[in-house]
Amino acid sequence: MYKIYIVEDDATIARTLKEHLEKWDYQVQCAKDFRNITEEFARFSPELVLMDILLPFYNGYHWCTQIRKISRVPILFLSSAGDNMNIVMAMNMGGDDFVEKPFDLNVLTAKIQAMLRRAYSFQGRVSLIEHAGVILNLDDTCVSYKGKKMELTKNDFRIMQVLMENAGRVVKREELMQRLWESDEFIDDNTLTVNVTRLRRKLEEIGITDLIRTKKGSGYLIQ
Repeated sequence: MYKIYIVEDDATIARTLKEHLEKWDYQVQCAKDFRNITEEFARFSPELVLMDILLPFYNGYHWCTQIRKISRVPILFLSSAGDNMNIVMAMNMGGDDFVEKPFDLNVLTAKIQAMLRRAYSFQGRVSLIEHAGVILNLDDTCVSYKGKKMELTKNDFRIMQVLMENAGRVVKREELMQRLWESDEFIDDNTLTVNVTRLRRKLEEIGITDLIRTKKGSGYLIQ
């Protein structure tokens, strides 16, 4: 089941789109927090975004640019401003298609189906993990925070993945070592400490502080 994220300020249009697309067996979520679209997007991890241009706080072009920093997911703009300048702007900001309001729901659905076929017929779906604004992309092993992005090494990525998948729970050192090195034998315990310390320093470079906490005698925790 494909997931579609609707970023639309008009509640009536958003509700109509949601009800219609759910009849086609799509899983649909409408934006609620227009100040934090990127975080909502990452938590939902959709396969396609329907994006209006005129939105509260920041416009659709802004959020398209922010999403493009962490994902290649197809973005379809919906707007009553269908002049050539807006269409060109939408494409230049990273959009994949543009539909002018008012639109026919069946035509829009056909466009959505075509975009999903093109995007995912020959490749896997993009997977994201989000916690407290920190976004981990499982496909390109990058971590993003407030518009800044950093590529992680294999060990850094595995540590982040395990901890973020278990956010709120202490992950024992033995469990982390097993995931990193496929074994908890013949590995110097200090090696894990060195890896976590290095990861923390890297995260600080893009403004992520105090994300990974140490539980003495036990392991590590992301709260």
